[in-house]
This record gives sequence, structure tokens and C-alpha cells, in this order.
Amino acid sequence: MPSPRKSHLDALAIALLLGCCLFWGFQQVLVKVTVAEVAPVFQAFVRFAIATAAVAAWCLWRGVRLGHRGDPAGSAAAGLLAGALFAAEFACIYVGLHYTTASRLTVFLYCAPFWVALLLPRFVPGERLHGGQWLGLAAAFAGVGLALGDGLLGGQRPALAWLGDALGLLGGLLWALTTAVIRATPLGRTAPEKQLLYQVAVSAAALPLLSLALGERWSLDLSAFAWASLLLQALVGAFVSYLAWMWMLAHYPATRISVFVFLTPVCALLFGAGWLGEPATPGLLVALALVASGIVLVNRRPAAA
Repeated sequence: MPSPRKSHLDALAIALLLGCCLFWGFQQVLVKVTVAEVAPVFQAFVRFAIATAAVAAWCLWRGVRLGHRGDPAGSAAAGLLAGALFAAEFACIYVGLHYTTASRLTVFLYCAPFWVALLLPRFVPGERLHGGQWLGLAAAFAGVGLALGDGLLGGQRPALAWLGDALGLLGGLLWALTTAVIRATPLGRTAPEKQLLYQVAVSAAALPLLSLALGERWSLDLSAFAWASLLLQALVGAFVSYLAWMWMLAHYPATRISVFVFLTPVCALLFGAGWLGEPATPGLLVALALVASGIVLVNRRPAAA
């Protein structure tokens, strides 16, 4: 019998979320460094193909059936929908980068927790945020905007930059819709491993088509660093960290765990400063404080009556 859903985050959830966000921030820098050798969408395809094999092997080892027999009615259709939304999110991210800067796209992509907070309560009333929690969500998002500096303002922009911005915003919406499908459909009553398998497998099937359409170069004759990067992205990123995320969606409020993702772009900037020598300013520390305070506000327990 599945354990009951918790109404607030405990120490285990917070530790897992911090670990995931730290790695996802590091992974953004890793992808940026690796893209010089491996095209971005092809990189994502290889990552999800390896992750699909890893998740399937994990399911077999754990005794989680790969077929649909015994699953709740409707879970297979919901799983394919979640996988399609997940793949479309990554398509938006990588196509959007052709038209706008990574910082601008990141700002729009990380509207996802707002989408989750707006959409999910319509299907799961217990996910509703109140008062100061909305203030916390806004503070965390403001921290991301501050961390990314002029990501939203100033500078001469390409003619189709608005398209990249729109794709970033759409990517955040698709991320939120994926969360909603997992929480509000029979898919949420399947094992977290099965939920993840749908997403990575559909992505592994769909992203090669996008890569070919973009005319990317395909090659597996890569350096040791590139292979190490792909394996890290696949086995730690798309397998371990995403499986932990699926497990947390099954046990904790999605609106409260989603706000933690605001840490990811800030962590990416910190790793970029440490590894790539990118500038780190006092504003980055202020941004981190805003994100942290926003997370605290969203997850603060209400005062006892």
C-alpha cells in the first residue's frame, strides 16, 4: 500500500530537492561546455536514450512491470501524454535557444512554478497556495530575474527574439502541464519509475526527429570528456535526479516542491562563475537570498489556530 501523501516538506524532501537543483544547475554548465562537441538536441537525445535503458533496467530489478497489465485504467494514455509534453518542453527549450539568449529563455522557462500554482489546484484542490505563499513565489522568481541581470531588459535583439521568448514561456507551461498530468490522472497511482519511463522513452523517440530537422551533426566519435558529460547527464540527471523528482511528486505537494526549481538557474550561474570564469556579482548573492526567502515563504507551515 502506498504511503500517505504529506502536506509539508520534511528534511528528506528538502535534502533531495537541494541535491537535484544543485546538479541541474551544474548540468546547465555541463551542457554549455559539451555543446562545442555535441549538438544540443542530439545531446538531449543521447541522454534520454541512455536514461531509458537505465530506467527500464531499474524497473526490471525492482520488479516494476514494464507493461500495462495491472496498472490503473487510463494510466497508459496519461503516461504517453506526459511523455509527449515532456519531449515538447525540451523541443521548445532547444529550438528557442536558436532565437534568443540562454538567460532570457531561462527567465521565461522558470515561470513553470507559477503555471503549476495556477493550473494544478483546478484538478487537485489540496495544492492551492494562499497569501504569503504567492508572495514567496514572486520573491523567488524576482531572484531568478535579478540573477540573470539584463536577461529581460536592454540591448539590441535579433528580429525573431520574441519567438525564442515565447518558446521559453511555452516550455515552462509544458513543464507545469506534465506535473498536472502526473498528479491529476491515474498515472499518479503508478510507480514513480513507470512515470519516468514514459517521459524519457517518448523523448528518446521524438528528439532525434527534431535534431534531424535542425540539421545537427550526429557522431558518437567523441572525446572522453564528452562521453563522461553524456553519462553524467543521463545517469545522474535524467535517471537518478528525475526519479527522485517523480518520487517526490508522489509523496509531497507539487506546488511546494516546484518553487525549489528557482534555485537551478542561480546554481548554474554560481557553477559558471567557478568553472567557466563567468562574472559573479553581489547581485547574485542578493538573488540567492530572494530565492531562499521565497522557498521559505511557500513552504512555511500556517500558524496554529
